[in-house]
Amino acid sequence: MSKENITFQIDSDRKAALDKIAARINRDRSYVINEAIAAYLEIYQWQIKEIQKGIAEADSEDFASDEEVKATFARLTDSY
Repeated sequence: MSKENITFQIDSDRKAALDKIAARINRDRSYVINEAIAAYLEIYQWQIKEIQKGIAEADSEDFASDEEVKATFARLTDSY
């Protein structure tokens, strides 16, 4: 995979936090930034995929019944 340079602005507190993390794990700032971006992309790509699945289910009218919703709600609220 080829690498490219990107330039962006960051506030000084965030830069200091990145540098502190990098020093603690004995890595450079670029490593920490790349790991953060990879995590961000993974989360949002998953979210988009799940939204698309939900839209497809709704389009096919694949909905939970009232009983299924009530049972799930009861299960989730009984533990509190």
